[in-house]
Amino acid sequence: MFKGKTILITGGTGSFGKNFVKFLMANYEFEKLIVFSRDELKQYHLQKELGNDPRLRFFLGDIRDLSRLQRAFRGVNIVIHAAALKQVPMLEYNPFEAVKTNILGSQNVIEAAIDQGVEKVLLISTDKAAQPVNLYGSTKLCAEKLFIDGNSYSPGRTGFACVRYGNVLGSRGSVVETLLNNPAVETVQITHEKMTRFWITLDQAFQLVLFALENMVGGEIFIPKIPSMKIIDLFEALAPGAKKQFIGIRPGEKLHEVLLTEQEALHARELEKYFVILSEYLVRAELEKYQKIGQALPEGFKFSSDANQDWLTAPALLALLNKIKIV
Repeated sequence: MFKGKTILITGGTGSFGKNFVKFLMANYEFEKLIVFSRDELKQYHLQKELGNDPRLRFFLGDIRDLSRLQRAFRGVNIVIHAAALKQVPMLEYNPFEAVKTNILGSQNVIEAAIDQGVEKVLLISTDKAAQPVNLYGSTKLCAEKLFIDGNSYSPGRTGFACVRYGNVLGSRGSVVETLLNNPAVETVQITHEKMTRFWITLDQAFQLVLFALENMVGGEIFIPKIPSMKIIDLFEALAPGAKKQFIGIRPGEKLHEVLLTEQEALHARELEKYFVILSEYLVRAELEKYQKIGQALPEGFKFSSDANQDWLTAPALLALLNKIKIV
C-alpha cells in the first residue's frame, strides 16, 4: 500500500502523529514520510529520536496557511490529517481559534490536496463529533462534513474519508497518563459516578487508519468496535487507594459518548471489526461495495459508551496497559 509512495502527516508531532511515524518507519516500505507541524521544538526532539533516516522529512507549517500546505503537498500521495486543537475547556474560552484550525485548516487541507493531486486524504476525528455538546466536537463534526463533501470536487482523482474513535489509552494529557504519573495521589476528582467512555489503544488506532487507507474509495467514516469503561472503574484500577471526590460534570462534557448515532446508523454498514458510515448526500457507485461486504444495522441502533456490549473492567485495563507497556 505504501511502497513507492510519499506520505504526509499533519500534526505529525502530536500523540497520534509521532507514534504513527514510528510505526510506519518500523513496519513499512515507502518513498518518503513528511512530518508537518507548527512546533519546531517537538520536531527537533522527534528528529533527534529517529535519527537521520533518508526517508524522513520535517516540514514546519500551520494548516491555517494554505500556501504552505500547497508547497508541502507537492508530490505527496497520501495525507493523514491529524492536526487539531483538542482541549475542550481551552477551546470554549478561545472559540474562534478552534474554528480557524479545526474547520478552516481542514478546508485548507482539502483544497491543497485537490490542487496538488494527492490520491488519498484521511481525517482523524473523534467521538465528540457525534451529537456534539461542545465547541471542539462541533468543529470536528464540521471537519468531517467538509471532508466527505470534498469528494464532490475531485471525483476519481482525490479521495477523502474519515476515521472516528474515542479516548486513546496513555495519550498525552489523558487521565490515564495523569494517574500513572502520580501513583501516590491521595485524592482524585471524578465528575460523575455513572460516566462512561470509549477506550482505544494506539495500535488499534493504527490498524483502523491502515484499514481505512486500504479500503476507502472516498466518502466514508470508519468507526472501530472498541470497549467502554466506567470512569469510576478506571480510577479504581489506577488509583485504588485514593479518596474519591465527586465534582459534577464539567461544562461541555457528556455523561456518555457516542461513536455512531441512531440517525447515522440508518446509512451505515457493519463489518467484522468496524462500522462504516456512508454519506446520505454523496452518491457514488464505488460506495456500493459496502452493501455487499457489510450488514445493515437494526432499527434504532446506536453505538454509545453506555450501551456497549464490550466492557473493560479494572483488572482487564491493568492487563491491557501492561501488555502495551504503559505500566
